[in-house]
Amino acid sequence: MSADIFFKKVRTYADLSEEAEHAWASLLRPRQYRKEESFIVAGDVPTTFAFVVKGLFAQHHVGPDGDMVIKYFFPECRIAASVSATLLSQSSLFTITAIEDSTVLEYEFAAFKALVSKFPDVAAFYIGYLERHWIIEKEPGEIAFRHDAAMHRYRDFIRREPDLHRRLKQHHIAAWLGITPESLSRLRKAIALGAG
Repeated sequence: MSADIFFKKVRTYADLSEEAEHAWASLLRPRQYRKEESFIVAGDVPTTFAFVVKGLFAQHHVGPDGDMVIKYFFPECRIAASVSATLLSQSSLFTITAIEDSTVLEYEFAAFKALVSKFPDVAAFYIGYLERHWIIEKEPGEIAFRHDAAMHRYRDFIRREPDLHRRLKQHHIAAWLGITPESLSRLRKAIALGAG
């Protein structure tokens, strides 16, 4: 059952009481997304978070020239959300799209925040999740994008996310690296030849 997978993952951040788990479980709604279907659309004010049970999503922005920049990937056992826009009740700058057929458990953020106020263990989860994924993991990546060459970032991505790397199309990786697919082909060729 997908709720079991969800709570198993939640417990890697904080232990939950039976009462807190039951209250949170009552918010979860299973939903399917087909490949290329959007969970959040840029310009909309998002209100839900989605735990990815199966599948893969990409958070992206399309610039005025039509070039796509991918900010983040959400594979299994991650929570897909446009966090800043949801917290501020503002239009999202990003679209989150399924890049594989996907199954999620969605929940309304406002109802979840009510649980954070009511249950200290849910609050501990929330703090732990934000710290790990929006501060600890995010900071080195932000520095790398300002200072490291594309080859270094690409090699680091392959090392850190080998399974995810194999699942992505070349244009997704290029959009995440901030380079063209042609530039990515050159990087791959250099790696294959033992250069770079």
